[in-house]
Amino acid sequence: MTIETLKDALPDYARDLKLNLSSLAQEAVLTEQQRAGTFIACALAARNEKTTRAVTASFAPALSPEALSAAKAAAAIMGMNNIYYRFTHLASAPDYKTLPARLRMNVIGKPGVDRADFELWCLAVSAINGCGTCIDSHEKVLRDAGLTAEQIQAAVRIAAVVHAIAATLDGEAHSADVAAVTLAA
Repeated sequence: MTIETLKDALPDYARDLKLNLSSLAQEAVLTEQQRAGTFIACALAARNEKTTRAVTASFAPALSPEALSAAKAAAAIMGMNNIYYRFTHLASAPDYKTLPARLRMNVIGKPGVDRADFELWCLAVSAINGCGTCIDSHEKVLRDAGLTAEQIQAAVRIAAVVHAIAATLDGEAHSADVAAVTLAA
């Protein structure tokens, strides 16, 4: 499965997603590694098997083994951190914000790729997972590293489209299951 087969799997009502996917796959404000890693980290965060297979098949060849591992690590570590830091942000009791997380996050310090690229992938996954604390933290690191608002926005646009594609495919699969049950009844 590739990006083209992924676009073919989308229903007609999701035409805008197909168009956005095509343009973002060629997004010029990001390096090839930034773009490919963002797609892969976001596909993993979006949790749809078809999306993950197609994105990985299309973008993994553009990455070194270390960069592919780092993109996967960004999705994994942010899956944990986004839950934890969203909780500390949303909890009414202020003491949670001052307690140490006591969660291992070694990969953030040594991701195996350029730190800015890893941070970009973490920010995109944080956008999917809805953690404002993590978004702010990673955005600051990226700005301090010299990335532009346009580069950061491009990564978030990839996150938005990949997540929407995954949600659409999940919805279509659910609709097909409901229709099959209805017909069988």
